[in-house]
Amino acid sequence: MSHPEYMTMTEALKGLRSRGYTTNLAFLHHAFCAVESGKTFKPEELTIREHHRFEGVSDPDDESVVYAIETHDGLRGTIVDAYGIYANSELEAFLEKVDMREER
Repeated sequence: MSHPEYMTMTEALKGLRSRGYTTNLAFLHHAFCAVESGKTFKPEELTIREHHRFEGVSDPDDESVVYAIETHDGLRGTIVDAYGIYANSELEAFLEKVDMREER
């Protein structure tokens, strides 16, 4: 099943939330954390189901990527990062270790 194409980051976050990506995820201390429960996840416990990249038309500071993440125990949530020179290099290195299984 293919996923929708979004025009803005806000639209992507809203659309993913409506499709069940409701867990608040944070990148803390080199792991993903489900904010509500405090449960942490290593890269091998996660799968990237979708990612959406947005380019700032008038402002390069608006360049971002939204990731739809699923945990090994079925939690689904999102995390946002900048890309290019503003990207979080630690998050980027972590995400490179996460399995990506997107269906387009």
